[in-house]
Amino acid sequence: MKRTLVFCLCVSLIGAAALRFPPQTLAQTPAAPPPSSAAATATAPDAPTAAAAAPGNLVLKEGSDVALKFDQDISSKTANEGDPVVLVLDQDLTVDNVVVARAGCKAFGEVTHAKRAGMMGKGGELNMRLDYVKVSDTKVKLRGSKGREGDDKTGTAVALTVLFGPIGLIKHGKEIDIKQGTPIKAYVADDVTLPPAPAS
Repeated sequence: MKRTLVFCLCVSLIGAAALRFPPQTLAQTPAAPPPSSAAATATAPDAPTAAAAAPGNLVLKEGSDVALKFDQDISSKTANEGDPVVLVLDQDLTVDNVVVARAGCKAFGEVTHAKRAGMMGKGGELNMRLDYVKVSDTKVKLRGSKGREGDDKTGTAVALTVLFGPIGLIKHGKEIDIKQGTPIKAYVADDVTLPPAPAS
């Protein structure tokens, strides 16, 4: 009799447990899926910006000297207003002893006034505008004097009769003849950020 009671009690307890916990809830809970690649990307640290990737950039200051030389002959006898003038960088440009532009970079300007020598010994006239020197993909703007005094701003015309008169480039008081390789000094018109120049 006692065995029968114990057996019945066990069956009752098992049945109650089955009612309380359905089979599907007793099954093992599946593991959570791994985070998607998009989520992983969202939580990943940001990639460094281009500026942060190039911490070595240097600032070439406004007013810095730029030594140029003419890359062509130019004369008041043959020049016309609007003619392009090509020059080259004669010396490396440096910032804190780091080269940012190497000698040989092209520079550009334009004839703004040309007049042939006249009668009675009147000399020719030749003015040009200094525009920029090309450093890789950057145009470094130029001007004709170190300071910003008066009207001397970026691109202001330079009177070559004034610049070169003392060194005899006005021949016989007539035409102004400037030979390829003649030096001329310009100045950086505005601050510009440049990377160190590649090794030569």
